[in-house]
Amino acid sequence: MQLFKIYTTVVISILFISMINGQEVSAPKFGKGLINIAGKDSTFSMNFSARMQYLTSSTWTEADDSFGSPESNFLIRRSRLKFKGFAYNQKLTYNIELGLSNRDISGASEFTSNAPRYILNAFIRWNFYKNFTLQAGQGKLPGNIERVISSGNLALVDRSLLNSKFNIDRDLGVQLRHHFTLAGNFIVKERFAISQGEGRNVTKGNLGGHQYTSRVEFLPFGNFTKKGDYSGADLLREQTPKLMVGIVYDQNTNAVKTRSNMGSYITTSEGFYQTDINTLFIDTHFKYRGFSIMGEYADRKADDPIAKNEDGTLTGDVVNVGKAINLQMGYVLPSNIAITGRYTNVKFDKIVSSKNDITQYTFGVSKYVAKHKLKIQTDATYENTVASNNKIIYRLQFDIHF
Repeated sequence: MQLFKIYTTVVISILFISMINGQEVSAPKFGKGLINIAGKDSTFSMNFSARMQYLTSSTWTEADDSFGSPESNFLIRRSRLKFKGFAYNQKLTYNIELGLSNRDISGASEFTSNAPRYILNAFIRWNFYKNFTLQAGQGKLPGNIERVISSGNLALVDRSLLNSKFNIDRDLGVQLRHHFTLAGNFIVKERFAISQGEGRNVTKGNLGGHQYTSRVEFLPFGNFTKKGDYSGADLLREQTPKLMVGIVYDQNTNAVKTRSNMGSYITTSEGFYQTDINTLFIDTHFKYRGFSIMGEYADRKADDPIAKNEDGTLTGDVVNVGKAINLQMGYVLPSNIAITGRYTNVKFDKIVSSKNDITQYTFGVSKYVAKHKLKIQTDATYENTVASNNKIIYRLQFDIHF
């Protein structure tokens, strides 16, 4: 009922805006938004769009050297509303994204006023001087490439285990972006962020220190077509080789969560346990004529990852420190059917788990009807882990983005 009220309110608001004199309203082609609104005096614009993902999955867990009956799951994986445009002039842009599925709004706590976390993005960007852009608000931090790629533009059903265990996700703060040409087509892009360090939609902060994130990208062969470095498969079939190599260093000072700005809060008998958490990412993305390769490496460390009370006794919480590697390769056939394979290995430090090695092998097939805006994807994963029984996971997902 609450979700229905939100949808109804948004639709009525947009229809009301479209009837106000002085606005130009148009309906773009499929995949470019539901409604475009622009002021006749050219002082603002708004593009409104919606997207949905429907997912079904089955998991077989090994027991007594055999795989028993599967555990099945059906859900609306993502259901989102998006608003973007410019205000006053085209150098000042904004982005608002609301998540309405259970997975999007989960995680309520006393630090989010025990309310659903509807807001994903809410930021403005100001191109204040040449190649310099300042961003303020809540959005994705400049972390690993797989995380920054939209969930609607992935080559497989969802992101890898590396991302789920080590990514730094969204946060509230400011970012500075810049790019320059080093020589010929060689482009360098820099992104720097200062954020609260406790994730999105936090209303009671700052409990620890602040989070500092730096990302530098090197594109020796120039820009990808239509920002294809931040899209999974090579649907645009790059006619010349394109390569991106990125390095990220993130420091969350006096962090109070088990996964930097993610995970659960670490509490002690005296309050919150705080420690510096540092995360390093190295990633790359290559595309050429339908062929793509993406690779990622993650390494997380903490000054003192084992949480302790003031008297030295252990709380039982441990920062998720360790390393991971993720390798993905795919090819898009002329029929726009893509075949993708992925290898992922996560190895937590022994203080996190004595049985610390998880390996996944994933094979997926995607059919792109209207690129990433309308597609059906399926994949199968074999998971080998020392900590528990091996698993086979099958997923089927339908994605539509107006």
